[in-house]
Amino acid sequence: MRRLLLGLAALLATTLPAAAEEPSFLSLGVGYYDLFDDQSAGEARLEYRFSEKEKLFFFTPFVGVTATTDGGTYGYGGVGVDVFFGKRWVATPNFAVGVYGNGDGKDLGYALEFRSGLEVAYRFDDYSRLGLSFTHISNAGLDDRNPGVESLVLVYSMPFNKLFGD
Repeated sequence: MRRLLLGLAALLATTLPAAAEEPSFLSLGVGYYDLFDDQSAGEARLEYRFSEKEKLFFFTPFVGVTATTDGGTYGYGGVGVDVFFGKRWVATPNFAVGVYGNGDGKDLGYALEFRSGLEVAYRFDDYSRLGLSFTHISNAGLDDRNPGVESLVLVYSMPFNKLFGD
């Protein structure tokens, strides 16, 4: 237990200096929806990620929307935690809840759906990031039908203030 606590303290000590500077982001993603099943489609994602100054405890909030090439949509809000490995690499475990509409695509069984995921990204000098996001969406058993869906998405996150020349 002592080793675990020391390890967590060391990890926090290496992540805090990098995390303190993080701006808000506009994130754009494209990828593969329903990775492990037979109703695969293309996916596009748009997210706004709040800045470090707008954290809820140590969680960074975000809101977003996902659309698939077969008409599925998912609007959501959630939280993530940036874990830095040096100055350049950042892993962000995240969780969201939202409303899903299947369009002509996969029926997930219920409108209320939960998303959990992990994004691993490279951070550039201008704070923008390029990474891969793996997510799972499920209704957590709220309905008898709960097939779930996994996505793999290439994500580019740009500092929001850079969009307007600041």
